[in-house]
Amino acid sequence: MVNKILKFRYLFKLFVFIPLLFYFGKRSYIAFDEGFYALQARWILEKGNWTIPLWWDEYVLDRTIGLQFLIAKSQDLFGRNIFSAYLPTTVASILMLFTTYKLHKELFNKNYAIISPLILATTFLWFDYSHLATQDIIYSFLVTIGVLALVKIKSKQNKFYILLFGIWIGLAFMMKTFLVFVPLLSLLPYIVFKKNFLFNKFFWLGLLIGFIPFLFWTFSINPYLEKNIIFYLFEKFNFLSSKNTFTNPFYYYFWNVPITFLPWSFFAIFGTIYNISQSKENKYILAFFPLILLATLSIFSTKTPYYTLQISSIFSLNTYVGIKYLFNSYKFGRFFIFMTSKIIPLFIFALTFIYYFFFKDSINFNTKENTFLILGLLSFGLSWSLIKHKSSFKEILITLIIGPYLFTSFILQSGLFTDRSRELREKMEYVSSLDLVKNQTIMVDKKGIKNSRSQSKIIRISLSTPKLGAGLESINQLKKSELAWTTDLKTIKNNEDSYEVIYENDVLNPWKLILKK
Repeated sequence: MVNKILKFRYLFKLFVFIPLLFYFGKRSYIAFDEGFYALQARWILEKGNWTIPLWWDEYVLDRTIGLQFLIAKSQDLFGRNIFSAYLPTTVASILMLFTTYKLHKELFNKNYAIISPLILATTFLWFDYSHLATQDIIYSFLVTIGVLALVKIKSKQNKFYILLFGIWIGLAFMMKTFLVFVPLLSLLPYIVFKKNFLFNKFFWLGLLIGFIPFLFWTFSINPYLEKNIIFYLFEKFNFLSSKNTFTNPFYYYFWNVPITFLPWSFFAIFGTIYNISQSKENKYILAFFPLILLATLSIFSTKTPYYTLQISSIFSLNTYVGIKYLFNSYKFGRFFIFMTSKIIPLFIFALTFIYYFFFKDSINFNTKENTFLILGLLSFGLSWSLIKHKSSFKEILITLIIGPYLFTSFILQSGLFTDRSRELREKMEYVSSLDLVKNQTIMVDKKGIKNSRSQSKIIRISLSTPKLGAGLESINQLKKSELAWTTDLKTIKNNEDSYEVIYENDVLNPWKLILKK
């Protein structure tokens, strides 16, 4: 009987995450970066080139082929569909939630261990990227498993965790190359605290095992290149280190992190500050590690929200600590209850009211998306409004989680985080249904890919094109009876007898589907 109860509890813990992780409706990509990687994965399968990342017929040497390989292999095993493209991210998301659960048990205890992964799963930044086919969640999971391994190393006898701490470094390098040195530098105080394991042969064996995919890829790609791939990767690193499109001021993360970690930012900040004064081991992981990492990222020229995903598990743990501290605090307890049960619900209800009556019709959401968004906001506000001063800690935890849980569940099932290019997908479904297009290869005029807007469109159009052909240097290369996507209106107008516009639409603009007569 006891075993059955335990099995039920474990099944419930797994089941509770399903509405936050899985969406089985229609999906569509955004262009950057997931559409770019998905298109490269498509070329891997169609061209049989598992070595060199491609952009049409050109080499892309500023990144590894790690994620594209995983997407292509997933589609090779489970079918060439969009759901399979997201499987690597989904699997990494599940493993990251489990690793967060294990970290909670290790750093605190098994009580309320399910709360930390639930906090993580309902954090805006993590929830957003867990439904993108990019390498960011995979990389962040590898960093988190490295942190767990480091925490688990108590002596030289913990050979498995010493080995694991070595393995994650190489695998993370295959995903994000030089970015792996940021968490390593941030963990340095804790590594020095546990320095004996660095001289253990299992660490170096793990390091070698972790770098095997990168080394194998390096030896495979080098015969095609003028110089070693590491030099091309270093050029990308230099570009990101200097002033570029993604350059932001040093204080970028001071405002960006609180916004992207909503709705838990307030509690995470309190928890992080509180952990500075706690035991030596917890202080290193829960306070020094994220603060050093943010300081390091702030020095770097390129600053983006997803760089902080690698500490999102730590922030979810700090959120739990912050809630617990505020609940037990005589000084801040009443303020905590007042803010969460009165001010925040009032703000959410007002936001819902304003959206419904003033902005609903001006935003291009369909009925389903609008309904689920409003239901999510109302559920969030209503849940937190039920928090009472006399509630127990367990009751407050459950009530705090229910609001964001329902909100993110509704948002996911609405399609807003999975069908992100709905209009373009619908237009391409129509294009694919045309008799002239069925079973016909469609080329792409590369001359039209001249800015980020047209590039964004052609990435998503290409992914939705049933039979994608080669890239053309000029539309004049198109042969008789062949189809192509082009933006070259001048050539079309000057040769009215040679070309026929098959389909054009504002959503696909500036691209038009043409036929060479």
